[in-house]
Amino acid sequence: MRALIQRVRYAAVEIDGQEWSRIGAGLLVLVGIEHDDSQEDSEWLSGKIAAMRLFADEQGKMNRSVIDIEGELLVVSQFTLHASTKKGNRPSFLRAAAPVQAEPMYEQFCRNLQQLTGRTVKQGRFGADMQISLCNDGPVTIGIDSKDRQ
Repeated sequence: MRALIQRVRYAAVEIDGQEWSRIGAGLLVLVGIEHDDSQEDSEWLSGKIAAMRLFADEQGKMNRSVIDIEGELLVVSQFTLHASTKKGNRPSFLRAAAPVQAEPMYEQFCRNLQQLTGRTVKQGRFGADMQISLCNDGPVTIGIDSKDRQ
């Protein structure tokens, strides 16, 4: 699984011209599921995100997690995180999981994150054409891959 985490002042999802979900200060998490991802990948990634210290303490150092600041969470499924650009100019998405596999894993990932943080996790709508608006705070943007645990 891959995640692109953005520390935000706010973020919102719009579908068909209507606001679907919105958060204030917290994390916008774009998550992509690969065809060979497992429950273990989901648990590791959600645990990493819940504990990641991306928010400033009193000295201005990134020492607080989304739990510590009682921040909000918005998770949006994004298969394009598994794009391969090795060959040609059109990205290939062969590594991305098919929707029948990816949707339940996305839902489980959101439940894991909610359980770990004790916070309501707002979501996009799986498979929908969504417009995402956000104010990236910092900017702070972190990419994480459960297959490359650095």
